[in-house]
Amino acid sequence: MFDLKDKVAVVTGSSRGIGRAIAEMFARAGAKVVVSSRTAEACEPVAEAIRTAGGEALVVPCHIGRKDALQNLVDTTLAHWGRIDILICNAAINPVYGSMSDLTDEAFDKIMGTNVRSTWQLCEMVLPQMAENGGGAVVLLSSIAGIRGNAVIGAYGMSKAAEAALARNLAVEWGPKNIRVNALAPGLVRTDFARALLDDPERLARAENQTPLRRIGEPDDIAGTALFLACDASAYVTGQTIVADGGELIR
Repeated sequence: MFDLKDKVAVVTGSSRGIGRAIAEMFARAGAKVVVSSRTAEACEPVAEAIRTAGGEALVVPCHIGRKDALQNLVDTTLAHWGRIDILICNAAINPVYGSMSDLTDEAFDKIMGTNVRSTWQLCEMVLPQMAENGGGAVVLLSSIAGIRGNAVIGAYGMSKAAEAALARNLAVEWGPKNIRVNALAPGLVRTDFARALLDDPERLARAENQTPLRRIGEPDDIAGTALFLACDASAYVTGQTIVADGGELIR
């Protein structure tokens, strides 16, 4: 039920962190993986690692904030492999850290445009051909910041709440075409996004102590949950926001 053999999976933001872990885990499960981020140079080491391990990978650079780049990502994948069975919308930005009171209009528009509008646009490009091929699975990377309030990444949290809402709406709309759409909400994970906290032993220890599992997440923790949502093991799961946070939200 966890076999992705012959499936084609597009993973945005997959040159590092959670996206890379997803791309590599999906390849180990048998998928043909499209590795994508802003530059081909950043993606090539991931694709090469997948190929060295016996998998198949295609590099398609994509700036998700540009609609033409999103269309090229879809068109290039279809031209190369003829279909897209799995879409993982992982790429996102958070250019500000601080109070919502200090947020500029430009920063708000950039966050919402990149994290929400581009995700909606990419889904609208991919889902019709998924339907033509009999169905598929979509996973939108949300965050626990979209579930609870936060004093320093409020706009980012708003965008991630919107992605969870988008997953629910798309699940209703495309469910009759055998397309499942879910959101995945990680907690604190050991990535560059959390570098400031990881480099501060006191803050890191405090964060770990607030989590029932007494550790922060690793990229593979999130990749495993994404694999579940992308494969037949979750065939009756759609429109949900699956939290992978080591239990942080239950405290």
